[in-house]
Amino acid sequence: MTFLKTWEEFEKAAEKLYIQEPSKVRYTMKYVHSKNQLILKMTDNVVCLQFKTEIAQDIRKIDKFINNLVRHMVSKES
Repeated sequence: MTFLKTWEEFEKAAEKLYIQEPSKVRYTMKYVHSKNQLILKMTDNVVCLQFKTEIAQDIRKIDKFINNLVRHMVSKES
């Protein structure tokens, strides 16, 4: 399990992973208060994508990403 360097890299890879097999993908978010870090993880038990950030502005990007995932989940299209 390695961490991706940039948000854009994580976002593209995570969306691709979800689109490939939506029923097998899990997404978790963890905040580590002592390090002031937010850690995101998306996996399908074969591929594991991770991203960590300490930058508060990334929260808006993460929020947009989660909203985009939810749209994919509720969409009737495959």
